[in-house]
Order: sequence, then structure tokens, then C-alpha cells
Amino acid sequence: MRKIIVLSFITLDGVMQAPGRPDEDTSDGFTYGGWAAPYFAEADEAAGEFIQKHMKPADLLLGRKTFEFFASYWPEHADMWPGINDVKKYVMSSIMEKSDWKNSVFLKSVDDIKKLKNSEGSDIQVHGSDNLTQTLLKHDLVDELWLKTFPITLGVGKRLFGEGTIPAAFTFTDSFITSNGVIFANYERAGEVKTGTVGA
Repeated sequence: MRKIIVLSFITLDGVMQAPGRPDEDTSDGFTYGGWAAPYFAEADEAAGEFIQKHMKPADLLLGRKTFEFFASYWPEHADMWPGINDVKKYVMSSIMEKSDWKNSVFLKSVDDIKKLKNSEGSDIQVHGSDNLTQTLLKHDLVDELWLKTFPITLGVGKRLFGEGTIPAAFTFTDSFITSNGVIFANYERAGEVKTGTVGA
């Protein structure tokens, strides 16, 4: 069985929409695109080393919009993400069936994702892909969360944990805090939510 790992940039209030650039995703009138960029411009060397661990070659599972964005950018910038052109890119889409970006495979349903997860192979990373991520969380298909939390709030925008997120416990596995306050934290799925009484 393969692990599905969701990687996301989020704000303190959980917004994940368009962290990289102004025109990345302007849906619903979102005007804060590129909110993460200033923090990376000031990132220290140690932060870069931690990020490189997240960019080691792994198969990708992407929503259609994120895939189209990736396919328009990464084939010409593979020096920044070694191996990105060679790994399998699994795309969840009901309307898209082919791409010129090599090693692209198209999925149509949650059952297709479950079959992929139960197959043999490397871990599978999910980048961006807000709608797909909501589906994965709803169906308990996320094994790990690798989150980068930025010290800002936006008040509007698509959120990582939207409607449909099920109760789930996670174990903290790794972390790093940059000099400008970005918190990198990794979590692994750890069974059901437990309740009790504080101080009892």
C-alpha cells in the first residue's frame, strides 16, 4: 500500500489558495495571490534544506487545475525540481484525458484513487489541489500532512480543512521554524480522535 501525503502552504486561518503568485487562482475574487512569496524571498539556508526534503522524487496526485498549472511551468524549470518530469503524474479529472507532459495518468473517481493507493510503488504527494484534497480528507485517504504555516491571516480564500473533513488524529513527526516565522510541521495519521476531561 502506498502513502498519500498532502503538502500545503497555509495561513494561520487555514487558507491555502494561491500562495505562489498573483494569477495562480483568482476564483471567487481572491486578491491575495502570492502571499507566501515574500517569506521565501527572505528564507534562510536551513529552510531551503528542509524544503529540499519535500521535493525528492515521488509520484504526484493532482487536481486538474493544479496539474495544468504544473504542466505549463515545471517541464521548463526541472532544474529547480529534479525528477519532476520523470515521475508519474496522476490527475483527478472528469473532463481531461490526455496531456503532452510525459508520464501523466488520468483518474476519474475516488475508487481509482483507492486502487492507486493499494498498488505497489512510491509514496504519492499531493500539492495544491484544494478540491482534490477535500475529497481525500472526506474519504480518509490522507496518510500524512506536510504543512507550512505562514504568520498571516487573510480571512477569505479556499481553506485546507473545509466542509467534509472527518474527525482524525495525527502524530507529529518533524518540524522546522524559519527565521521569519514560517512553521514547517509534518503529521502522520494516527487513528481515531480520543476525548477526555482535562485535569481528571
